[in-house]
Amino acid sequence: MQIEPIARVQVFVTCPGRNFVTLKITTESGVTGLGDATLNGREMAVVAYLEEHVAPLLIGRDAHRIEDTWNTLHRGAYWRGGPVDMTALAAVDVALWDIKAKLAGLPLYQLLGGASRSGVTVYGHANGETIEDTIAEAKKYVAMGYKAVRLQSGVPGMASTYGVSKDKMFYEPADGALPTENTWSTSLYLNHAPKLFQAAREALGWDIELLHDVHHRLTPIQAARLGKALEPYNLFWLEDAVPADNQAAFRIVRQHTTTPLAVGEVFSSIWSCKTLIEEGLIDYIRATVVHAGGITHLRKIAALADIHHVKTGCHGATDLSPVTMAAALHFGLSVSNFGLQEYMRHTPETDAVFPHAYSFADGMMHPGEAPGLGVELDEGLAATFPYKRAYLPVNRLEDGTAFYW
Repeated sequence: MQIEPIARVQVFVTCPGRNFVTLKITTESGVTGLGDATLNGREMAVVAYLEEHVAPLLIGRDAHRIEDTWNTLHRGAYWRGGPVDMTALAAVDVALWDIKAKLAGLPLYQLLGGASRSGVTVYGHANGETIEDTIAEAKKYVAMGYKAVRLQSGVPGMASTYGVSKDKMFYEPADGALPTENTWSTSLYLNHAPKLFQAAREALGWDIELLHDVHHRLTPIQAARLGKALEPYNLFWLEDAVPADNQAAFRIVRQHTTTPLAVGEVFSSIWSCKTLIEEGLIDYIRATVVHAGGITHLRKIAALADIHHVKTGCHGATDLSPVTMAAALHFGLSVSNFGLQEYMRHTPETDAVFPHAYSFADGMMHPGEAPGLGVELDEGLAATFPYKRAYLPVNRLEDGTAFYW
């Protein structure tokens, strides 16, 4: 049996507009693989975990033994799970898949069973201070060929609103060396959101899929109310309507609305979504490659979802590097129950640091035919963008109570 021993494990931190953590694994024969280890706002925790606790365990291991390495790192840690552990594990897993596909001389999706479709349908982010601004941005995405658009609008009476940014194409919420504070009003938001989608349907018609992200800010009955109010506008999905720490909370939402529900970008394990999937409480599982243990674990989540009529919808914001974007595309191209892929474009600086083979055309993306992931790391250029500490904001209710951001 031919083996491919791991000879070197390196961690790179770069900030071409925002922070990214990248794991690079090199085998004794010189084949390299990349994995994304970015945990937005807590990047250096993963760096330390990889360098101090994971890297020493990889030297000398056979890079081909992906499943065994995954289980050894996961079960062998004893203190397993959680976002830091699973992000580090995902980086290792994706880097090993990259190596295996390069050794096979094939794009990764071919090793995952081949293409199930001609491309991966994606959605873009349209946002603005007003409803009119948001619709104008949405029209730009439609003109670029997008078939699905997420809409987020400023709420009158609130100084800031989640998802609304100055730079429309490269949204980055981690905006301060210490957390900025935002104020939230549920009542103002619930009164405003249906108006956004009423205006959007009047302006955009019914052939464009529309999405919305609540960002975990409602109680179950509030989410049910919003889902009911949005039913006339036929959303593709309503995302993160309530915090999903208590999966049973979605039972109330599901009982009161037929608006499709999506959740899972903060999930790190199949156990975080087991009840949601098995009871049919959601329509789309948004767990992502980098935070849910890599391709190996995400495939298991997708397999569970498939038999319960739940489709995938992987998180794909700019807090994930092009390494994860490529991995998500290979996964989405191959998996049978793919639903929709988020695509928030990276800055030109980020694209230069991470040259990649994936492409966008006519509302769809394709990972390309380069062996492996099809993404490289320009180490020299990456070094010119040093790490900058950046926290995600925190939220407070109008009376000052700490709240979900």
